[in-house]
Amino acid sequence: MGLYRDEAIVLRTQKLGEADRIITLLTRANGRVRAVAKGVRRTTSRFGSRLEPFTHVDLQLAEGRSLDVVTQAETLAPYAAELGSDYAKYTAGTVMLETAERLVVEDKEPALQQFLLLVAALRALAGERNPGLVLDSFLLRSLAVAGYAPTFESCARCGSEGPHGWFNPAAGGMLCSTCRVPGSASPGPETVELLGALLAGEWAVAESSLPRQRKEASALVAAYLAWHLERRLKSLAHLAR
Repeated sequence: MGLYRDEAIVLRTQKLGEADRIITLLTRANGRVRAVAKGVRRTTSRFGSRLEPFTHVDLQLAEGRSLDVVTQAETLAPYAAELGSDYAKYTAGTVMLETAERLVVEDKEPALQQFLLLVAALRALAGERNPGLVLDSFLLRSLAVAGYAPTFESCARCGSEGPHGWFNPAAGGMLCSTCRVPGSASPGPETVELLGALLAGEWAVAESSLPRQRKEASALVAAYLAWHLERRLKSLAHLAR
């Protein structure tokens, strides 16, 4: 079997047999990778907590037929330990991990931008920023990287310059009064400004927003995400808002 090294975020784990686990990873060079960590559930395992969700790791893997095999693991950043003690941060983080796995749809297809975005988001989440703002910014930006960028400044249908008063996930963002379709939401102008700031990573604007604007923006982001993923994320049900 050929060996290779890569840097990764652990997205998900599942039990395999009596002592092994299947680890789903988002890697820097190889995109989404599924690998077996042999004996990792034993107390004597060399890997232990290094292969838990949220952990940023440097790995050596052996190529396999269907699943690769983890042969070495070194922790680069233990985000699992930092997020596990804070419910709001932990639940926001689980939504990030599930979103990243869903948006990177093919195994072994490079997804460098998604990887870098997830690393930066987990670092911000482990810091002092508001978990809800970090999550919504990550969701909008990861959707944009995947080719589903919403528009907040111009009409998503005719392209006319805003500000506009209607939001529709299926249409791709804000709509003018002429292009408005039934079922569109009508967010306040401050909420639209917040959404634009979250997409652009303008934290000064985002952090000056009011709680009601953040709540309204979060609902719109969740609706936009659900539309493009075609079904709601399981982890959203546990999200602390």
